[in-house]
Amino acid sequence: MMGMLLEKSSEHAAVGRIVEWAGQCVQCGLCLPVCPTYALNRNEAESPRGRIAIAAALARGQADPTAQLRERLDHCLGCLNCETACPAHVQYDALLIETRSLLGPPPRRPRLLLSLVKRPAWLRTLRRIGRWFALPRWQAWLARQLPTHSAWRAALRIMPTTAPAARARSRGKDAGQPRLALFPGCVASVDDAEAQQAAVALLQAAGFHVSVLPAFCCGAMDLHSGAAQAAERAASQVRQAWAGSGATQLLSVAPGCLGTLRRALPGVSVIDPLELLATHVGQLHFRPLERRVAVHLPCTQVNVAHSDGALLQLLRRVPGLQLSTLPRPPHCCGAAGSHLLEFPARAAQLRDDTLRQAATLEPQLLLSSNIGCRLHLAAGIGEQGLPWTHQHPLTLLAQQLEKS
Repeated sequence: MMGMLLEKSSEHAAVGRIVEWAGQCVQCGLCLPVCPTYALNRNEAESPRGRIAIAAALARGQADPTAQLRERLDHCLGCLNCETACPAHVQYDALLIETRSLLGPPPRRPRLLLSLVKRPAWLRTLRRIGRWFALPRWQAWLARQLPTHSAWRAALRIMPTTAPAARARSRGKDAGQPRLALFPGCVASVDDAEAQQAAVALLQAAGFHVSVLPAFCCGAMDLHSGAAQAAERAASQVRQAWAGSGATQLLSVAPGCLGTLRRALPGVSVIDPLELLATHVGQLHFRPLERRVAVHLPCTQVNVAHSDGALLQLLRRVPGLQLSTLPRPPHCCGAAGSHLLEFPARAAQLRDDTLRQAATLEPQLLLSSNIGCRLHLAAGIGEQGLPWTHQHPLTLLAQQLEKS
């Protein structure tokens, strides 16, 4: 049995941690109402306490890691709503990461596609080549030719049709300003480059000097897929880049990167720039904008970055903005890192639930801070022919910023 083999191996300490964390669960069920995968079919095995029981059974050698059990674990979105609701403070995220690490990457993981996604230079080159061959015109047709559950079909559907913006550059007025380092990431450095430029401009207006680190993957997708060695290589690269930055705080406009960056840099202040901007909001003045805006709050922004309050505070400073947040539930749009590529049908079901809630607000513009969420939602907006545009909140704030 896999569990017995694991207990005899060098991973014995990890097995012990899994058993200890699982033992903290009191089986109260308060996690069930906030779990998006449990909501899909009310299957206990697709709930946090069900997955905790599976992880404990695997670690103790009481179950074999069958394809079915493995899939229950892989279906988890890592939204961490359960950690917020848990009265026993079970370290669910750590438990899930350790369990997946012991099992290794899932067989259905689209390795070639993820290898491409994690390399920003390759992404930019392929996007340029695609535009030379007019890919935006026929990518929807090409996606329809691929099998429904194909990761490449899902990737084509979320690929933006516009050219990526130029990479964000370091900015600051003088060396005496507080120094910040912005981590660009992988996909975000290409498809959220405009938001990163906006963050730099807003932070400079608030009195900060911002340096921009090299663009590479933080390792989040590897960490949450059980590819522990690849995740550690990425963490080492993060530590090296940070050590050479000379900054006092590390920032990321992608909330999905924050948890992994904090894991790689214990003791370092790693935050969403929205938090910092909210504490200096008196130095920022915005032009009016008459528009109905629906704000999608990504799981990572609420449960990891904890910057949802700062975001709403900043947006309320824009005169004329009619602001509404999407109701919760639904608790997750289904993007969840590489989940939208590995399980496109499940991801689409969760996305469509989110868009139905957004439609009740009758927005003209949908805002979301997480690049994966926004691309995923944008694909649904396009497929359903909804009359909305979408944007990163930082981009909107920078567009409305009064220049001094």
